[in-house]
Amino acid sequence: MKYPACFLVILLACLCISFKGDNTERINLHAISKIRNEGFNDSKVMGTLFELTDVNGPRLTGSPGMKHAEAWAKEKLEGWGISAKIEPWGGFGKGWEINKSYIAMTAPYYQQLIAVPKAWTPGTNGLVKAIAVLVKIGKVEDMAKYTGKLKDKIIVMQPASSETKPNFIPDAKRLSDSELKALSLDPHLDDGATNLSQVPKPADMARANAMALRLAIDSFLYQEGATAVVSLVRGAMGTVFTSNGASHAWDAKPVLPEMEMSSEHVSRLVRLLETGKEVALEMDERTTFFTGDSIENNVVGEILGTDPELKDEVVMLGGHLDSWHAATGATDNGAGTAVALEAIRILKAIGLKPRRTIRIVLWSGEEQGLLGSRAYVKKHFGDRLTMQLKPAQSRVSAYFNLDNGGGKIRGIYLQGNDELRPIFEAWLTPFADLGASTVTIKNTGSTDHISFDEVGIPAFQFIQDGLEYGSRTHHSNMDSYDRISANDLMQASIIMASFVYNTAMRDDMLPRKPLPKITPSPTSNLR
Repeated sequence: MKYPACFLVILLACLCISFKGDNTERINLHAISKIRNEGFNDSKVMGTLFELTDVNGPRLTGSPGMKHAEAWAKEKLEGWGISAKIEPWGGFGKGWEINKSYIAMTAPYYQQLIAVPKAWTPGTNGLVKAIAVLVKIGKVEDMAKYTGKLKDKIIVMQPASSETKPNFIPDAKRLSDSELKALSLDPHLDDGATNLSQVPKPADMARANAMALRLAIDSFLYQEGATAVVSLVRGAMGTVFTSNGASHAWDAKPVLPEMEMSSEHVSRLVRLLETGKEVALEMDERTTFFTGDSIENNVVGEILGTDPELKDEVVMLGGHLDSWHAATGATDNGAGTAVALEAIRILKAIGLKPRRTIRIVLWSGEEQGLLGSRAYVKKHFGDRLTMQLKPAQSRVSAYFNLDNGGGKIRGIYLQGNDELRPIFEAWLTPFADLGASTVTIKNTGSTDHISFDEVGIPAFQFIQDGLEYGSRTHHSNMDSYDRISANDLMQASIIMASFVYNTAMRDDMLPRKPLPKITPSPTSNLR
């Protein structure tokens, strides 16, 4: 998106004064106009995303691809004149990557199939050919009927449903005005609220039970001498949503090679097997485990503050650098990484002098449970389980995160802190023309801002248009550069840069809500 020179002259003339919101929140609109100009007319965000995705490739935590991305991000920051380092956070376990992936049906006829190996599963050590067997196990007792019948077979796990239906809901969708209004007016804090209670919830128990059953199935199939496993979680029209098929822990129990397959192809295998047809499959899956270096890292960059009284205070921004392995991780979370990098690049490029120090951190291990950000917070700010806080915790004004796909920013979640509403509403006022104006009291969870919120640091995730994130790209083989809108990433970069700058320039740090309460319990299942 380019703006004509005459428009920018008029804009700068109109915005050269400070703006006060309803709560006398002062904004330097001249600085904001410079951020907009740099972000739209000299943007580097798509080039950054290209390097991270198409050039670097997948970034599974522990893989060579992740190590390459860490070195690349550090070099990128330093090339912009921003001091940077790679900071280790602790042992992770085994690394893993795919070297080759192929599967096809060879009887009753030949058909290449769409499938992706599950992370941390072994390869087949070359091409294997075997008869397929349909297996349905809903409880441990169901295993007995398959005893002695699975040796040298390729197992097709019976999905909950083998029926595929037309999809009449668009894959890509922007938030409507009515949806944004409802979000802003909804008083409930039920979208992933920070919960430090160590008492397992029913949903946690259900997941734990399902995981325990799957672990038992994996052990059973391995002991029975099956060759490999084919399974389905969800996905249609050639999309495969994938995750891990085994633990990355050093002492993880051995499992079989396993591929997750698109629903149309799994359904075909199921129909053939249910009607008694013989199905033969061939697979060549080659994977590598890396056991020489278990230390994982975050990438940290800083622009030092210039105010002698405030430079020891910090404003943070970031996103997770790691991805899953089925594609190049463009929307999850190459977009958030590229936007955070672009935001700090913009602030450096236009020569703004922040009063507080601005720190970007790109996380690893997010997909395995916020491991990198939680380790960083524990090391620098405090322990979420004991709430023993370190002095630096009191000097972080805020952390801003982006990790809801490639859609543009439409507003921000207050994460339960309503004292911030007039501040953030004022900060969004200059961006109403870009579609960003919604402020909601609601929480949102499941990404790295939670690690900060858990120890009482103001931490926020932006509201974003979902586009195809939930329907097509999140953790799937479709998560590629092609699914990104350049205008959306430019808009998001500008708004994130502005929020960071405003936070860095305030006389006071952002208001804080009360520290989270802890309900101790020996049954904790928190990571």
